[in-house]
Amino acid sequence: MSDKYNILVVDDDESMREFLELLLARENYRVFCAGNGKQALTLIRKTAYDLVLCDIRLGDITGLEVLKEVKKQYPDTVVIMISAYSTTEIAVKAMNEGAYDFVPKPFDNDELRQTIARALALQTLEQEREHRSVELKDQLHFNRIVGNSPGMAAIFKRIQQISPTKTNILITGESGTGKELIARAIHENSDRKDKPFVVVNCGGIPDTLMESEFFGHVRGSFTGAVVDKKGLFEAADTGTIFLDEIGELSQLLQVKLLRAVQETSFKPVGGTSEITVDVRIISATNKRLEEEVIEGRFREDLFFRLNVIPIKVPPLRDRKGDVAILAQHFAEKYSQKMGKGLPEKSHGACRRQQKQGSRIPQSDPQIHALPPGQSRY
Repeated sequence: MSDKYNILVVDDDESMREFLELLLARENYRVFCAGNGKQALTLIRKTAYDLVLCDIRLGDITGLEVLKEVKKQYPDTVVIMISAYSTTEIAVKAMNEGAYDFVPKPFDNDELRQTIARALALQTLEQEREHRSVELKDQLHFNRIVGNSPGMAAIFKRIQQISPTKTNILITGESGTGKELIARAIHENSDRKDKPFVVVNCGGIPDTLMESEFFGHVRGSFTGAVVDKKGLFEAADTGTIFLDEIGELSQLLQVKLLRAVQETSFKPVGGTSEITVDVRIISATNKRLEEEVIEGRFREDLFFRLNVIPIKVPPLRDRKGDVAILAQHFAEKYSQKMGKGLPEKSHGACRRQQKQGSRIPQSDPQIHALPPGQSRY
């Protein structure tokens, strides 16, 4: 595969140029030559090379000047300096200017070939990593949602279709599949994007406090109500309220929520005046609400009010094609967070992940989805 690489040899010694040209051509590199520094600069300003092999002493200008120009024009080009007059000081200076390596003359042919091969392999790896990053950004739709599998592509399309509407939405899926992220994506792609997005964990608030949390209360309505309090529905006015784990609501709260959904109005606890709000409701659950309705644990009328537009989020085991880009995302995310280099990942490991996608834990709420315009290996 080495014939895909262009190498520029810069040396004022004609016999050395010819020798290096022959040596590298045998490795199937495409070799170009320059007999002095100025000729090299002319070529460099016209053409990008994968690697430049440059002598330090060139007769007209120094190899360090050529190195600087290469790095100025093409920062990703690999430069290896060679010299029969090497000193530690010159080698350090060359490395500080961006040289990949410094090889003293006379050099061992095999070692030089290996040095060039390693340098180009590293360059290819970095380019592939950048390419993956660009691909990842292209795959990131709707904020932090990551994925390009057919299942996620269908959800992206669904989000585009329903975001402009005001219709209530029910998102279903297993825990950790990114339901809240999808809800945020819908909100941020709607005309309410500059308005509040209020999240309510229906399973994390005691029943005794839930009505007050939803609809607020007036002072003195119960012990501890020393001031008027605005409820979450009122806080979400003109925006979106996200009712996470809606299946955990008690029967009593389901009745009160049904009225608020139907009438778009409610009374605070202990209050006498109706408060009217303009709120889009997006609900989510990891339960099968249809079964909950059949079993009598969830009101059928409330279910139909909330489930106007359904979205079912597939688990990772059903979208194994997303494993690699999710792994890349999290490797980049946590290596940056921990200040460590990005670990390498073999193709075999990626294949094993794709085969074993169903075993991957789904506890991270961002593992399937990243929120719109940004992005989530």
